[in-house]
Amino acid sequence: MLKQTQQQKLLQKLSPQQIQLMKLLQVPTVNLEERIKEELEENPALEYGEDAHEDEFKEQDEFESGDDDDFEPDGSESEYDNIDISEYVSDGDDEVADYKLRDDNYPDPDESNKTIPVRVETSFHEHLLSQLGMLELDERQNAIAEQIIGSIDDDGYLRREVSAIVDDLSFSQNVSTDEEEIKELIKKIQEFDPPGVCCGDLKECLLLQLKRKSQEDPGVRTAYMILENYFDEFTKKHYEKIQKALGLSDEALKESINQIIRLNPKPGGNYATLNKAESYVLPDFFILNNSGKLELTLNSRNAPDLRISGGYREMLKEYDRGDKKDKRQKEAVLFIKQKIDAAKWFIDAIKQRQHTLLSTMESIMDYQREFFLTGDETTMKPMILKDIADRTGLDISTVSRVANSKYVQTEFGTFKLKFFFSESLSTDSGEEVSTREVKKILSDLIEAENKRKPLSDEHLTKMLQDKGYNIARRTVAKYREQLNIPVARLRKEL
Repeated sequence: MLKQTQQQKLLQKLSPQQIQLMKLLQVPTVNLEERIKEELEENPALEYGEDAHEDEFKEQDEFESGDDDDFEPDGSESEYDNIDISEYVSDGDDEVADYKLRDDNYPDPDESNKTIPVRVETSFHEHLLSQLGMLELDERQNAIAEQIIGSIDDDGYLRREVSAIVDDLSFSQNVSTDEEEIKELIKKIQEFDPPGVCCGDLKECLLLQLKRKSQEDPGVRTAYMILENYFDEFTKKHYEKIQKALGLSDEALKESINQIIRLNPKPGGNYATLNKAESYVLPDFFILNNSGKLELTLNSRNAPDLRISGGYREMLKEYDRGDKKDKRQKEAVLFIKQKIDAAKWFIDAIKQRQHTLLSTMESIMDYQREFFLTGDETTMKPMILKDIADRTGLDISTVSRVANSKYVQTEFGTFKLKFFFSESLSTDSGEEVSTREVKKILSDLIEAENKRKPLSDEHLTKMLQDKGYNIARRTVAKYREQLNIPVARLRKEL
């Protein structure tokens, strides 16, 4: 049986303007211009201030009050009655983008008229395809070779099974082949540059590179024997077992190991990868140290000079001055009002974005003032998102959106805002310190260790505890892994 009930709920709903602001906050500076360009294409009532051409939109044929037999006067059209356009035809502040104003005493760190260099790159796969012309292949074999090269990953390895490549060629290109033919072409591609390309695993890759070296060198021959027969022992750095099994002297073992470590474990890693946003870091903020006073500026691309189209304003003024207003004119006016409202919302969102970015970065700068003055990571204070949210009055999610996608340029380098956030760790005296400070000291200890006798996690824990940091061995191991530092045995050198 159906039953009708009443239920009271507390819901939070975001307005379209709030959703638009949240989306704009996540957009980094490098992509903001593209987002603005999309908005300009969708909304003709929005335009750049410096590129505004008011006469461009003054096509008044639709708004002239001449006789038009196809439309009736507005007497019976209640939905178009009493259209108030007073706030649209008045000259407001939108003509001047006040958030664009800057202090002329300081140069703009990112002048828009500067020429931005563009890298000309050749990708790894393009480099391999360019070498196919050196092989005497017919059209069918060339198609197979291209499929093999396309299956090579960015590191230079062919990790796809040969049987899977046969199936790909059969289904996608209608090319019939077998595993033997594929393997023969793989061997030919393995002769390409860079050495070690198109191998199935690391061992094969390193052996292929050693084959390119002079076999008359005893160090090369011994290195080949080590990789071919004692690869597992080499990867685990059990050098004593290798030395005993091959009867090598200390010098001979050291020379062979040096031959191996000079090889490239990722043949494809030396080639640039096109169209990756992380390859280009455009700072959102600039912090300058002016005689001990920190000065924060926002990248000028975050403050575009946007305004409402003068042509659209003029259309509304023409409508307001006219005496006879028919249905078609009122429909057009409603359309113009919608576009102007959307343009105002977008401009306000850009202003609010700028204000949010500046207030968030200013709070971070004040909180980590010592770091921005000295560049010393050990001076960083523990800081979480809630600390900045409390200072700025913003929501934690808003601070997170800013911190996860923005960069700041300092005299010590360019950092992601997320870099400045860290948990706290207590010392013996009860003082709260940043975990980033502990990681920096841990990294310095490992960097200064004797590589012949690297420090174990237990020894590192004791050294940190001697410095006053209340830390457990498992925490040291966790921080070491976060720093991508291997265990002591794998850090050992001859």
